[in-house]
Amino acid sequence: MNILDLDAGNTFVKWRVFGTSLRGRVGHHELDHEAWPESVDRVRVASVAGEGVNRALRDFVQRRWRLVPEFAETRASACGVVNSYTDPSRMGVDRWLAVLSAWQQAQGACWVVDCGSAITVEQLDDAGQHLGGYIMPGLQLMSQNLLSNTAKVIVDHSIEGFSAAPGVNTSEAVQHGVNLLLVSLAEKVMRKAAGQPVYVTGGDGELFCTLADGAIWCPDLVLDGLSLALGE
Repeated sequence: MNILDLDAGNTFVKWRVFGTSLRGRVGHHELDHEAWPESVDRVRVASVAGEGVNRALRDFVQRRWRLVPEFAETRASACGVVNSYTDPSRMGVDRWLAVLSAWQQAQGACWVVDCGSAITVEQLDDAGQHLGGYIMPGLQLMSQNLLSNTAKVIVDHSIEGFSAAPGVNTSEAVQHGVNLLLVSLAEKVMRKAAGQPVYVTGGDGELFCTLADGAIWCPDLVLDGLSLALGE
């Protein structure tokens, strides 16, 4: 059976055929232009993209493969994990699926970091209890927010490479300042984890792992959670 897994984020839809090397990434409005697999028997979806994108995904899947996609939902408990939210529906399903995947790997206390449009940090104890988490702007969002809300902060130099050294022009000061926050977060998480595994995913996750010695890079953490939430 060919199972197509979709992870619809704020900007892109990541996809893979479960158990194979077939995968890709496509913009929300470019679904018809992607080189999708010809034969699909089932479609599982993790989406935080909003109802408009969800509706477009449903229509596309029904048109392309004549299937009804299955959307994962955040639950009060699943697969040995207990959610900390009084109203589980208020937790983004991407966070929930990443936590399920991390717990499956660790089977013990662990941390989960997702560095996407937003950066989220989750903590689980030895019993699978979700202890809560943090949500903060991602790197690009931090930069954009600063530039759009501060009239005299103008980026006028191109920035190459990663550095958290003091900037010698406004462009460097902005980008290096954002980088410094990521460095500080990586150091803080690893210090608080105190030897517990830290699983990292998301577009800036590899960068985070270079700053967090011992963090474990798991690019498919959310997609892996689909089989846990919806079954194989």
